Amino acid sequence: MSWVFLVIAGLMEIGGVVSLKLSVGLKKLIPTFGLIVFMGLSLFCLSLSLQEIPISLAYGVWTGIGAAGSVLMGMLVFKESRDHRKLLLVLGIIVSIIGLKLIS
Repeated sequence: MSWVFLVIAGLMEIGGVVSLKLSVGLKKLIPTFGLIVFMGLSLFCLSLSLQEIPISLAYGVWTGIGAAGSVLMGMLVFKESRDHRKLLLVLGIIVSIIGLKLIS
């Protein structure tokens, strides 16, 4: 169950970053509220996952999901560049996350 909490924490991290972008420097109320909710849920789920998963592994996976997901959301939602090199590097993050899970 800890791994489920860790994945949820990573997904909430993505929601928090998207909300941060939409808040326009914390000037828009609803996205700012979304940021607080998503990041709170992210940290809560991360704390639950840390009960069984070592911090070195959990933090790496959590930030990896957040980083890869934020890059992909930037491309899909905010029309950022879809450079093939960027996608290849995101794939590297995803492969690394899977590798960390496999060796744990």
